[in-house]
Amino acid sequence: MPKAAKPRSPAADPSPERRTEQAHLPIDQRIGAAIRRKRLALMLTLADLASGSDMSAAMLSRIENGQASASLDVLERICTALGVSISMLLSEVENRKGEAQLIKAEDQLEVVRTGTKHGHTYRLLSYHRGPQKLFEPFLIEMDKESESYPRFQHPGTEFIYMLEGEMDYQFGEKRFTLTPGDALTFSGEVEHGPAELRSEKVKFISTIIYAE
Repeated sequence: MPKAAKPRSPAADPSPERRTEQAHLPIDQRIGAAIRRKRLALMLTLADLASGSDMSAAMLSRIENGQASASLDVLERICTALGVSISMLLSEVENRKGEAQLIKAEDQLEVVRTGTKHGHTYRLLSYHRGPQKLFEPFLIEMDKESESYPRFQHPGTEFIYMLEGEMDYQFGEKRFTLTPGDALTFSGEVEHGPAELRSEKVKFISTIIYAE
């Protein structure tokens, strides 16, 4: 009969809640936790991995517990022993699967973007800390005192949801009138931007989704 697979340790596959908690730990602790998960998933003891990495089990334990930093040389030896690349390990450190992010209204940052100099106000609604930016959601406010209405071009797809006011929005040669509740989705690579405000003030959510 085939030999039954040995159950994986819970620490090797943390729950979404545990991954969320770990995402806020210092980088040394997150790297150590990722190394431990890989080691346990391969059913290796501290001594097994330490021997394969040419280091002491005590030092490896300190690294796994975030009590010591691993130099690039040491990290490379550990990754080689685990059969993964350093980049793969670090991408797991930044993995956000299962995470929920709440940013209270008072904690949302006002950031500078291309339209800022034209009187547009951008409030960033989510912060992505991974190795690759996946999306950017903004709450944007404009009024008729804005100096001008610039045109934008950028990679990815943009989604706009109108909250307050009324405006004409230009996309290439097309112009759309947006009122509260309207949603507009378009390619960011085509020149676009507000064309005319039909009310004193407008407010809308703009989310840019970047291709992976």
